[in-house]
Parts: sequence; C-alpha cells; structure tokens
Amino acid sequence: MRSVRPPRTRRLPLSGVLRVNRPSEIWFKPALSVVVATAPPNLTLLALDRLDLAMYAMAGSLCALYAHHLPYAARALTLARVVLGMVAGLAVALVTASLTTNAAVLVTVGALLAAAQKVLCDASRIGPPANVIFTFVTSAALFVPQSPAQVPGHLAVAAVAGAWAWLVCMAPGLPRPYGPERRATAQALNAVASHAEAPERPGSRTAAATAVHTAWQTLLTAGPRTQPRRVLAALLVRADVALAAPAEADPDRLRALARRPFAATHLRGAAAPAQTADAPLDAEYGRPGRRPPLWSALGPLTPLAVRTALGCALAGHASLALGVGRPYWALVTAASLYQANLTLTWSRGVQRVVGNIAGVLAFAALVPLAHLGPAALVLCCLALAFGAEALISRNYWLGTVCVTPMALLVTEFVRFSDPGELITDRLSDTLVGALVGFLTAVVVTNRRAGDRVTHSVAVVERARAHTLRTAADPAATPGALRAARRDLAAALVELRAVSDTASGEWWQRALPSERVTHVEHAGHRTLAATVRRHGFQAAEGAQA
Repeated sequence: MRSVRPPRTRRLPLSGVLRVNRPSEIWFKPALSVVVATAPPNLTLLALDRLDLAMYAMAGSLCALYAHHLPYAARALTLARVVLGMVAGLAVALVTASLTTNAAVLVTVGALLAAAQKVLCDASRIGPPANVIFTFVTSAALFVPQSPAQVPGHLAVAAVAGAWAWLVCMAPGLPRPYGPERRATAQALNAVASHAEAPERPGSRTAAATAVHTAWQTLLTAGPRTQPRRVLAALLVRADVALAAPAEADPDRLRALARRPFAATHLRGAAAPAQTADAPLDAEYGRPGRRPPLWSALGPLTPLAVRTALGCALAGHASLALGVGRPYWALVTAASLYQANLTLTWSRGVQRVVGNIAGVLAFAALVPLAHLGPAALVLCCLALAFGAEALISRNYWLGTVCVTPMALLVTEFVRFSDPGELITDRLSDTLVGALVGFLTAVVVTNRRAGDRVTHSVAVVERARAHTLRTAADPAATPGALRAARRDLAAALVELRAVSDTASGEWWQRALPSERVTHVEHAGHRTLAATVRRHGFQAAEGAQA
C-alpha cells in the first residue's frame, strides 16, 4: 500500500482548545474522594498545630485521585502501587533535599524524577491525573529544607495519609461492589446505540468498538463470575452483536439496558449457563486481551522520557537564571505539558497558561480569607481540591483555575508569604515553563511513533489471522474464539491509538495511512463476521 508522507509542518489548533465539555459521568467521585482523603489528616495536623507537615500528608492524600474507573479488585492493587510510588518518589526528593541545597542540582534531580514518573505512568496506563501529581509533590519536596533525621518521620506521614486514601477509594465497593463494571457496560451500550443511529458518522464505529473493548477488559478483571457479572457479560455480548449488525440493532433498547442493567426484566435468561458461583469469567467469555509486560512498553517511550527530562531541566534552570524563588513551578509546568504528541502538547500548553492566569486571579481574591487563620487556610484548600476535580473533566484549564490557588495556598502552611511575590513568581514560572517546555517538545521529536504504527499493523494482521483460523476450526471451543476476538479487538484499539498519536507528531517519517485503513476495515469485518456466523448463547439469553 502506498504511504502518505505528512506535511513537514502542521498548523497548531486554537479553536476548541478551551471548549468546555460535558463533565465525566463520575466527576463527583474523585472530587469527593480527595476531600475525604485530605480532610482528616489536615484537620488532625491543625489540631496538633503541625500544619508544617501538611505537604507530606497531602502527598499521600492525593493518591485518592487515581483508579476510580477500575473494578475494585484491580483498584486495590493499582492504588497500592500508586501509594508506594508516591512514597518512593517523595523519599528520593527528601533525601536529596537533605544532602544538598544547590538549586541547580535540585532542578536536575527533579527533571530526572519527572521523566521517570512520566514513562512509568504512560507505560502502566494508569490514567488521569497520570504523572502530574507525582511530579508536583516530588518537585516541591526538593525545595523544602530538610535534615536526614527528619526524612523517616515525613515519609511516615505520607504513608499513613496514603493508606487512608486507599481506604477512602475502596470504601464505595461495600455498598456498590459492581459500580465500575456496570458503568463501563452502560458506556459500551450507549456508544453502540449512537453508532447504530448514525453508522456513517466519522469515528462512530471506532468509539463504539473502543467502549466495548474497555468494558470487556473491565469486566474480565473484576473478579469471580457472580450472577450480576454474568448479566453484564451477557449485555456486552449483546453490544458485540449490535456492533456487528448496527442496522438490525434497536438503539432505544440498548439505552434502556444501559440505564438499568440489573433490572429484573433483564436478569431473566441473560446469564450464561450455570456454573459454580466463584468460577472465573474467563472460562465462558474468554480472557482479557493480552497486555505486554511493563518493561516492553518502556522502549517506545524513550523519546518522551528525553523530552520530559530535557524540557523540565531547561525550564527549571531558566527560572533560576531569571531569579525566581520557586523554580520547581516552572519544572512542573513543563512536565504537565507533555502529552502523546506535539499537537496535544500544544493544546495542553494553551490550557495550562490560561488556567494558571485565571488561577492566580482567584488566589488574589481568596488570600484575604485564607489569611484569617490556619483553619480558614485548610478549608480553602479543601474547597479548591473539590473544585479542581469537579471541573477538570470539563476542560483541563478549568481544573487548573482551582489547582493554581490551591498550590499557592499549600506554600502558606509553614508561614504566610507576600501574596504579590507569590503571584509574580507563579506567573513567571508558568510562562517560562510553558515556553521552554513546548520548544523542547518541538526539538525532541518522537520518530518512533511511525515505527509503532508499523508494529501495530503487524499485530492486527496476526490477530486477525488467528481469529479466522479459530473460527474455522471445528474443534475450537467458544471460549477460544472469544479470547481470539478479545485479542483482535485490543489490537485494533491499540492501532487506532498509535495512529492518532503519530498523526499529531511533527517531523514524522512516512506513515502507511492506506494500509492502516485497510487493516482496520478488515479487522472490524472479521469481528463482525465471527459474531454473526457463530453467535453467542449469552446474546440469545439477553434478547429474552
């Protein structure tokens, strides 16, 4: 197939960058979680007159922002890793701060930590807020005066707060143990319904296929095959069938199922054939799509690691050269810019600058209230933490309007500072970090993005061939066919993701655009054909 070489330069978008979107379906969960995770530690420190330790407590409390989309079995392990990663990064920062006060060394260590956090978060696909929170905490800790004897106590405060954050995020599993997989199933049904209404709309099928794949991955990592999960699996099979034949699907019925997946009328006949209550879902509906080991995902991220390390280091050193007192703000600004490609990095830069400018204005309005006393300061930070998480899903810049004054107020826990100086430093570091960070992204190009497209095309072709062989094999079990389909669906989702990433990168080698389109169409046709030819018993039950 003919390759199409992208233009050497691209227009950077401005329209739509600041558009306010619909909020996330569960926007209130991380917003409430971070408040509940932050309030008890901070109020306890307030009562003990030790607000100087609040920064370390917040390091652990902010772990409550992660993993809300995961089922509780996976969430428990992911959150534990987040807490351990936060404490480990904080340990490196505090030990470094206790050994040297050389600002240039501290900036360099902060940049290296930011690069490591960026790569590990991207490779593990931990999801928002990804590396930014880790970098914010460790970069700030580098510039807090420290002695070696203080480090263990400060890490203990962070670890205790992190353990509390883990409990806060796991607590909703007691009253609603199937919440994450139910929401993922509902999103899949709604996406397929939208595709069935307008199958010719660009991106409609890709969005629906991605939602269905995500829902399967969520369900198959959720734990034992209980009756409610068997119902959700049957509904996902129905979504598979509707995606294969959108002309025959009933969008209204799909949306009704999405609204009330556990309604009594849906339970009748929707479950798979009876097995023991604790049998795994894999036996009947296949296993989750295979994920490569973490170490294998690190190699393709090398350009992003170099981009992040160099950009953060240059931003921090530029801030030092300008005489700004808190160069870590420039470092964090640069780290927050770096997205999957240059186009997205540009958009994030615009959002960051606009949000920070509005945020310092909000800080100027709030600081008289916050300076009424320590209690007022803590309450202001709690309110801003809620606002940040409530708004950030609508657009990053809106969340930053609350994050910026909260970050400024956190510096006030030790002692009140001159608001004018804080505002000047923050604006200077924002502009320096955004400018230097973006220019570094332009210079350090991700040439491997095109290689990942070629590799992903080959993976899809192999997965499609395996699915066709399995479908044609009379000895193949239904579970084997479903496992093959899961792998093919995962490969198609990955191909679309890496293709979109490569198309937004500058100075890219020729991309096999026509081959990607051909392979995607063939893969989706294979998925549809195997569903329609073989069918799933669970789908028949779900139709009842």
